[in-house]
Parts: sequence; C-alpha cells; structure tokens
Amino acid sequence: MHIHGGSLYWPTTMPIVPKRKQPQKAEHYDAIIVGGGMSGALSALALAEKGLSIAILDKRQMATGSTMANTGLLQYSNDIMLYELIEQIGEKDAVRFYQLCFEALKDLKETANRIPINSDFIYRSSIYYASDEQDAERILKEYKTLSKYGFPCDYWTREKMSKQLPFSKPGAIQTYGDAEVNPYKFVNGLISLLESRGVHLFEFTEVNDVIDDHETLRIITSAGEFCSDKVLFTTGYETLPIGKRIGADINRSYVMVTEPLDDSPIWHENALIWESKRPYLYMRRTVDNRVIIGGLDEEKPEVPISDELIMKRGEQLKAQLLALFPDLSVDIDFAYCATFGESIDNLPFIGEHPTKKNHYYLLGYGGNGTVYSMLGSKIIAALMTGQDHPDAQIVRLSRAKSPGIEGKTVIA
Repeated sequence: MHIHGGSLYWPTTMPIVPKRKQPQKAEHYDAIIVGGGMSGALSALALAEKGLSIAILDKRQMATGSTMANTGLLQYSNDIMLYELIEQIGEKDAVRFYQLCFEALKDLKETANRIPINSDFIYRSSIYYASDEQDAERILKEYKTLSKYGFPCDYWTREKMSKQLPFSKPGAIQTYGDAEVNPYKFVNGLISLLESRGVHLFEFTEVNDVIDDHETLRIITSAGEFCSDKVLFTTGYETLPIGKRIGADINRSYVMVTEPLDDSPIWHENALIWESKRPYLYMRRTVDNRVIIGGLDEEKPEVPISDELIMKRGEQLKAQLLALFPDLSVDIDFAYCATFGESIDNLPFIGEHPTKKNHYYLLGYGGNGTVYSMLGSKIIAALMTGQDHPDAQIVRLSRAKSPGIEGKTVIA
C-alpha cells in the first residue's frame, strides 16, 4: 500500500540519516513492536524504560511511512470539539481525554529535549476559526466549554481577529500550550535514542503472521521468525498484517509547502491555524520560513499515481492560502498526497485485543495522531507490564459508549 505520493518536504531537512546498527536477533523478546513510526518509537521508549527487551520491525526504512507526510501540528484540541465529545461519551471521560492530550504536549516537549537531534519543537498557540456564520455559535460554545474545564484559551470576535490577521471570520478560539515539530527529525532522533537504550531495530522486515504458541508468540516475517511474549501493532494507516480493521475510515489528504519566504511576520505569533468546517484547512510556518498548508480531503484510501493531479491540488491549496493572505507572493516548492485514518467516534484505538491475549494496538487515527501516540505510549506501557491504567477504558478497542462501534471489537 502506498501511503504517500508526490514531493515530500521533511526528508530535505535531514538529507543524511544516522546509520543504524544491524542487530543480532535475540532468541526471545519481552515485546515486539510492528511499525517504526511515531507510535512505535514512542511506545518502544516507554517500554524500554520499564526494563523490557524490545524489537521494532518495519517493512520499510523506519520513519519513512506516515512520519514523512505528517505536517507536525500538535494540539490538545481535537477533530471533535470538547462539548461534542461530552455529548458523545459523557463529561468525565471527555474532559479527561482532553486533559490527556494537553499533558501529552508537555511529554512530547520533554522527549524532544532528550533526543540527540534538534527536532524544531516550538510551543505555539493555535487559532481555530469559524469558517462561516453557521459555525460561529459552535466556536463560542466550545470556547465556553474549554474555559469551564480550565483549558487555556481566549475568544476572538470578528473585530479582534481583524486586528491580528489579514482576514476576518465570525469568531475564533486561540488555544495555548500547542506546538509544532519536524516529525521526521523527531522520530529519527527517537530511533537513535532507542538504539542507545538497547532496542533492536529491524528494517525491511515485513510481518506476515502471528502464531500463539502457548506461552509465547511466534512472529512470522520476511526475515525469519521472532519470538516474543507480547506484540504491539503501531502500523498507522497501513493495512494491518493480522486481522481486519473496522470502526475507522482510511482517506487521503493533500499538502502544499511554499518556497522559503522572507522572515517578516505573516500572521499572529506564527500560530497554528485551522478552521471549523469539515474537511478543514490547516496551516503552519516552518523554521526556514515556509508555509505548510493542507486539506482537500477525499474519501479515497489510495494515493493518486498522477503527479499532475497532486500538483493541481497543490495549486488549489495555494489559492486558498492567498484567499486568506492576499498580499503574499508564494511559489509551490513541494506538493504531496497522503493517506490518513479517522475513527468513527474520533478517538484513537489503544489497548489489548479483547479476545487475542497479548496482542496490543496503538492506532492514533485522527488529526491529532502524534499527540495520541504520546498519550497512548503511556497507556500501552502500563498495560503491557501488567498494570492498570485509569484512562485505558476511554480508548480501548471495544467501547460501550461510542456510536457505531458499541460492543464491537475494532480489530476483527
């Protein structure tokens, strides 16, 4: 499955990747992780710090899957507004989930400080604006809900927005404590840290089957057989090697990256910007003064093979950027398409399979995938070492309160 196509920006920011060791396969591991992207690397670190022997298997070079197409916007707000999530799963769980996302931003910063590569992690505020008058009431209601539960934010009227930005909308929320990151540098830095912690990394190793052999799991791969007590699937938007995914849709989205601009301010505090309509437009700056803008989601899982179509969508994104910032003079430097996953209830799937003992999953579907990977790694590390986690039930694979998947196992 091709999960991205076109010209990618992040690999150009790190043209030389540190050479990785080729480990000698151990006879047995405490846990094997399938997938060497953001979720896999963060989970490996959390598990290694609990003293487990870990191997990561990836059918590609690590950090070259969805990581390379990740736009690096990190926010505690989600694709589903807090007040909507409260209506869906109840006040206690909804507020706690938002708190987990807020805490995950701090954990990501701490992790960025530990890795041996500068990942350009920078705290930013976010501007979440009402796309039209119809959404203005929803934005105001969300602001009041976030404020009620102590999440740092301000409300912008149309008048205030016009003073801060070259465009004006019916209303907006400015949230604080969000961030931007170079995901490609971040994951490569994590992988280097994992090597130093003794984690075994096996690239170009495709998992074909997992056989439960009484006390141990036999992981059947293109590079031979591995043995482990537990297995964790962090395969992102890829087709699962074992089982069938339900409760989530795989779609595709487009991204355009401009050529570097001068260093003069374009918008307020270089904040992350996104809108209320669905599918939504979103944008950010980079450390070398580019603009990244994404959107134009399509309900198709396959990445188009036509570079001409991808560039056409890039031109459409450029037009949407200029509609908001008419004084900009920009040229397209990179344009690409990538797959992404959305769960039916807008929450990630994290935890042990209800009927397959020692099979675990961390699938961070949604626009907040990196944040889900961070909070999920803590939940997974607790569950895989036999501990209870007080928040695991919110994101477990079978959820009683979630519309569309009540009582179902999302991995069949």
